[in-house]
Amino acid sequence: MFSFSEPDVWAKITNIEKSCEEALKLTSRVAVPEEPARDVAILHPKDHPPKKGFSTLEGQARMLHDLASIELQAMELGVRTLVEFPEAPQGFREELLAVTVSEAQHLRMCLEGIESLGFKWGDWPVHVGLWRAVDASDSLLDRILIVHRYLEGSGLDAGDTLIRRLEGTAGKHTIQKIVKQINYEEIGHVDFGSRWYREICRTDKLDPATDFPQRMDSLRKRLPKRIEPVSRDLRLKAGFTAEEIAYYENLRLDFLKPL
Repeated sequence: MFSFSEPDVWAKITNIEKSCEEALKLTSRVAVPEEPARDVAILHPKDHPPKKGFSTLEGQARMLHDLASIELQAMELGVRTLVEFPEAPQGFREELLAVTVSEAQHLRMCLEGIESLGFKWGDWPVHVGLWRAVDASDSLLDRILIVHRYLEGSGLDAGDTLIRRLEGTAGKHTIQKIVKQINYEEIGHVDFGSRWYREICRTDKLDPATDFPQRMDSLRKRLPKRIEPVSRDLRLKAGFTAEEIAYYENLRLDFLKPL
């Protein structure tokens, strides 16, 4: 149900709208599996093979493969939030449906880009670290902060870096276009989280300026470490305040400290 147990990546894409529409009809929470099914090997990132540089087609394909894995998890996390929070505001759920379908389109772009370079989905292992960053015990504000403001917000930073790294390579006029389009559209996905975070804070009579650092402090230990430089311009476009951006910049510096 909802494609979590469907391993085939193309079947997941094909069924995403139906999964979202069925999830919108729910009136009670549905349990999800510990991790979603995959038709490729799942390994911890530290066990993944070394990557080649972007000057090679393999390096570009590997980057798109990694990006495809992230977009797949983002798509599945959208459905997961729909089925785990049937009580969420209807406007939030309907907008999340559109965001989730957009993630599926990004996934399709990555898969087609991989094939255009002569490689295929499954040529490298993947991880499910984004899926594991959330938990059934999350509140809706927790989930929005983790998925849309931390994970996807970090994706904006990483995408900005990837675009710059592809300059001067053979992928500038092909693969870079895919990454640019995805990163541009992801600004809206992250802004969706920023807007609804503040709206639900308002409904719950919480001050976002106080809640944000406190909630992030409580969640940060289970979040994947993100060490890409924070893109202030993209973050501002995606609805972050200067104080929130400063928090993420300091968090990045903490992650960079040796253990």
